[in-house]
Amino acid sequence: MARYGTQFGPDITFLGVDRCDWADPATYEGADVVILGAPFDGGTSHRSGTRFGPQFIRQTCYLPHDGSRPSLAMRVDALRDLKVLDAGDVEMFSGDAERSVRDLQEAVHAVTSNGAIPLVLGGDHTIAWPDAAGVAQHMGQGRVSMIHFDAHADTGDIEFGSLIGHGQPMRRLIESGALRGDRFLQMGLRGYWPEPETLDWMAEQGMRSYEMTEIVHRGLEECLTEAFTIATDECDGVFLSVDIDVCDPGHAPGTGTPEPGGLTARQLLDSVRRIAYELPVVGIDVVEVSPPYDHADITSFLANRVVLEALSGIARRKRDEADGTRWDPSLPLLAQRPDRRPDQRPDQRPTDTDKQEN
Repeated sequence: MARYGTQFGPDITFLGVDRCDWADPATYEGADVVILGAPFDGGTSHRSGTRFGPQFIRQTCYLPHDGSRPSLAMRVDALRDLKVLDAGDVEMFSGDAERSVRDLQEAVHAVTSNGAIPLVLGGDHTIAWPDAAGVAQHMGQGRVSMIHFDAHADTGDIEFGSLIGHGQPMRRLIESGALRGDRFLQMGLRGYWPEPETLDWMAEQGMRSYEMTEIVHRGLEECLTEAFTIATDECDGVFLSVDIDVCDPGHAPGTGTPEPGGLTARQLLDSVRRIAYELPVVGIDVVEVSPPYDHADITSFLANRVVLEALSGIARRKRDEADGTRWDPSLPLLAQRPDRRPDQRPDQRPTDTDKQEN
């Protein structure tokens, strides 16, 4: 299948990485990560527009689109240290949800079965169902856990007369057996949905849902550490699903169902980086970016950086596994630069006198 083309914006790649075709494995042989666009918003219950999300996530950056992004935090350049390719958008018609999710699962499964991590740019959260199911189709039913960042549980059953929608993908994944309910971790829930009956169903599945009140009380880091233990028990990999509305609307206004009181952009980026570095991530999606409701591209900038943090964490994990090293987040930025004076401590900065003498 050829790349989808330009229906939802120009056929560009993520920050200039090389192209591939998901239906032709020879074009991404040896790839670490293959990016797929999923321009679907046919499952949206409120504000639409996420079909334009993949285009904006790919392009919203003030730096050159040169296929390079050195991370100040991780000391890697994920777009070069990893082999990252972009297969373009999967053809998805928002008026035919059944066909769209089927075709997306086929693409994700193809990428996964050929050895690459699929990184899917949404689109509304409907796509999490085919995304995670496509990975589980290769790795085995119940062998993949989910860490799900979202303001909403997305565990509804039938909405608007349909089993398919952005409020239902997590129930579909569990009911189908693709993912285990007791290896399903949700971070950042808040607000006034779902109703008690759905919460009862979630409890019956053994899901672990961290509502914002608990996160604030216990601390995000502690909650993540606990979630990591559950996610890696009896599972071979972790799927990371990031709904951008997990962040407070002040940090991510361009989304379909904004809910006040969420995570900050900083908290989300740190969390994604930590997950990608510490856990065996086998699939990722970033969803619910709705450019028509964005202001000054705030949400698109954040989503672009979520992708980069995930890639940088994966790249650093791969480097440390190869070198037998471990990333130290407390290390000063310039501590290991070759032009630092041998007798200078890492936390020292040259004074004006030092600069004059040198």
